[in-house]
Amino acid sequence: MKNSDLKLLVRYAVLIALTVVMTMVIHIPTIGTNGYLNLGDMVVFLAAIILGKKGGFIVGGFGSAAADLFLGYTHYAPITLIVKGLEGFIAASLLETKIGKDKPMIATSIAGVFMAFGYFVPEIFMYGKGAIASIPGNIMQGLLGAITSVVLYKALSRAKVFN
Repeated sequence: MKNSDLKLLVRYAVLIALTVVMTMVIHIPTIGTNGYLNLGDMVVFLAAIILGKKGGFIVGGFGSAAADLFLGYTHYAPITLIVKGLEGFIAASLLETKIGKDKPMIATSIAGVFMAFGYFVPEIFMYGKGAIASIPGNIMQGLLGAITSVVLYKALSRAKVFN
């Protein structure tokens, strides 16, 4: 294994673990859907910014799904794997565009809104009309993650954390 491969593997592992921690530390149960709100999106978007599409998908999907399993939300783990993985992938894809490079908060915010509706689709089958209750909270969660990730990335960049 090359040194660069090992560094990338460690970055994935650290960001997956950080996603799990940020998801589990503050999780607020939501009424009507048996889900919860959390700060894991911040790390998913940070992974998308740092690692690109593949990293955003892997960190978002596996980190968030692992947190679901650890917290006992096993019924959400497969959904989360796909929705949060796509959230990271979409954010990274949009960040590669001119608008995404100029205004990264727009790119991450769009991915955050996608996440809210990505959960809504399966929840409508699981909970019926009650699924509507999850949309505002999930949008807020996605937008909070979008804003904090961009601010954190800019601060870490100024501190020359990334080479």
